[in-house]
Amino acid sequence: MDRRHFLSTSALAAAATPAMLQAQREAAAAKPSGPLPPSIAALKNQRADAKPITVEERIQRIARARELMAQQGFAGIVLAGGTSLVYFTGLNWGISERMLCYTIPVKGDPFIVCPSFEEDRVRERLDGSFPGGQNTKVYTWHEEDSPYALVNKGMADAGFRTGKLGLEEKMPFVYANEIGKASPGMTIVDATPITAGCRMIKSPHELQLMRLANEVTLKAYEATYKAAHPGMTTREFTSLMMVAYAQTGFSGSNSCEVGPYSALPHGSIMPQVIKENDMVLIDDGIKIEGYQADISRAWVYGTPSDRMKKVFDIVHAAQAAARAAAKTGVECQAVDAAARDVITKAGFGPDYKTFPHRVGHGIGMDGHEWTYLVRGNKTKLQTNMTFSDEPGIFLKGEFGIRLEDDMVITESGGDLFTGQSLSLTEPFSKG
Repeated sequence: MDRRHFLSTSALAAAATPAMLQAQREAAAAKPSGPLPPSIAALKNQRADAKPITVEERIQRIARARELMAQQGFAGIVLAGGTSLVYFTGLNWGISERMLCYTIPVKGDPFIVCPSFEEDRVRERLDGSFPGGQNTKVYTWHEEDSPYALVNKGMADAGFRTGKLGLEEKMPFVYANEIGKASPGMTIVDATPITAGCRMIKSPHELQLMRLANEVTLKAYEATYKAAHPGMTTREFTSLMMVAYAQTGFSGSNSCEVGPYSALPHGSIMPQVIKENDMVLIDDGIKIEGYQADISRAWVYGTPSDRMKKVFDIVHAAQAAARAAAKTGVECQAVDAAARDVITKAGFGPDYKTFPHRVGHGIGMDGHEWTYLVRGNKTKLQTNMTFSDEPGIFLKGEFGIRLEDDMVITESGGDLFTGQSLSLTEPFSKG
């Protein structure tokens, strides 16, 4: 991997757990030889079903950001390399010691600050798919110059020497600190109310992409489940999963944990072998046109124990309770409470004893994004927000079960993109 590719993927890598990264490395090194298993070979390429986000949609997003900035008294927001930059512009640019950023003033034209030797590469991307195209103002800087001062200059040129300047939440500290020092008239604030204010409410097109990502992920999961068997290593399983993804025309990430390792919510890097009558827990999903699926399924090859079946039923009920509670206008924390109450009343509490994580996270272009279904979060749900619904019970030294599907918020509750699993022996039946 060259440095440029590393920089463009570093943000994604930072969001992955060590177990996920280990699984992906092992999968890449263990591609199966010979003919594909019938269930995987039968998967259809669905690339043509994914329609890219248009420049018109990105222009609408910028307009919405400006509406929110005007309402909340922002002079502008600054986006560095990362998901929000892609969301508003389609430009995928990595983070390095040399800052490139895109600034949206509340009024006036957005502008780019970039290293002078990168200007040609930037302008290549200012085509018909980029809002403003070649008319976008580009401020360049040489190696001895301050790119941070150019942010202040660009805002001044747009008519803003004072006011609130929002910085994207994942911007490196060095960028934020230096922009603040170079912009003495500006008050530096968090841009999350603007960026998340736009991104958390999904458009019909975004929901189509997310639903497709979830449906295709579940097809790949089921195909791999049918192709796998006891005696297979988790490395071999994740390799098959990656092949299944490729058959559908997309890529993604996946992890597989078995037996006592399934009791670790984010898994283990230890070598594992699938055994008959042991728990198998898989997680993650496909990304389509930048939109991520995140699904977990648990099953047993063979006969699950009565304890396993009891725990599955409790987690299944907790997932249904969270889905039912996830209505427009309800506080985020109430959804977590709905699932946690089911688990606690069934004797697996209190609090985080066996269900150690929140019931859900926002999802969209990032696998985890603002906001979160967790105790203490009084943010009220809005129609067309999207979240994971993923309660679990993790019994150290025994096994863990997490059932995860993604959902969109409606006035009547969470609408799952994929049907609930029915049992440990029928993990892909539609509920």
